[in-house]
Amino acid sequence: MSAETDAQPGSSSLRREGYWWHRARADLLDAVMAPHLGTPRRTLDVGSADAPSVAWMRGAQQHVALDLFPDGLRPGEGVVGSATELPFADATFDVVSAFDVVEHCADDARAVAELLRVLAPGGRMLISVPAYQWAWSDHDVQAGHHRRYTRRSVVALVEGAGARVLRTTYAFGGVFPLFAAERLRRRVRPAPAGDSRLPEVSPALDRVLSGVCRAEARVLRRGDLPFGSSVFVAAVRPTSSDPA
Repeated sequence: MSAETDAQPGSSSLRREGYWWHRARADLLDAVMAPHLGTPRRTLDVGSADAPSVAWMRGAQQHVALDLFPDGLRPGEGVVGSATELPFADATFDVVSAFDVVEHCADDARAVAELLRVLAPGGRMLISVPAYQWAWSDHDVQAGHHRRYTRRSVVALVEGAGARVLRTTYAFGGVFPLFAAERLRRRVRPAPAGDSRLPEVSPALDRVLSGVCRAEARVLRRGDLPFGSSVFVAAVRPTSSDPA
């Protein structure tokens, strides 16, 4: 979730370890993305720099994590670099992920093209992005976002790079009413400039939100959601034998 911006660097999960949203995102990503993981030899995670988000990706394969900032990168598998200029050869990885990353890139088309470039033919690209431009608020400014997406717009972005979409769904639908209310509150009372703190959540509310998201993860293992505050996309780089 690191941003190419002057905002506070690094994933917010590094500054607020164990926050409910990051735990829930890992479970929801697992529910949607794990079936597309396969048995890769090499995987690349771009931009999150926080192992809890992608712990479900880890296996016997060689795993590389890349981020603009070294905080959160593990010794021996972490590389400092930019999502728009990946320091890897073409077709290096079998799976490439970028969770809440491309919205931080001024040129999101270039970022997705780079993800596809380093992906081997037949390899899978796994992406998540924040949903709905109408939900833009001071939070997006503080986080260093350039835009938010709909399912249609992120599919167009991925297909425009040359990938074939396997699945796309909204996520965080169960807590969507609270998300919408919080964004409305931010429109009325934005946070002070430079304040990138995550919203405070009581232990009781944490349990409720986490429980709702666990139930949603079970739903997402069976089908897609029509709305939510995030969009998840799983895509594949076509092989030369794929039909046009």
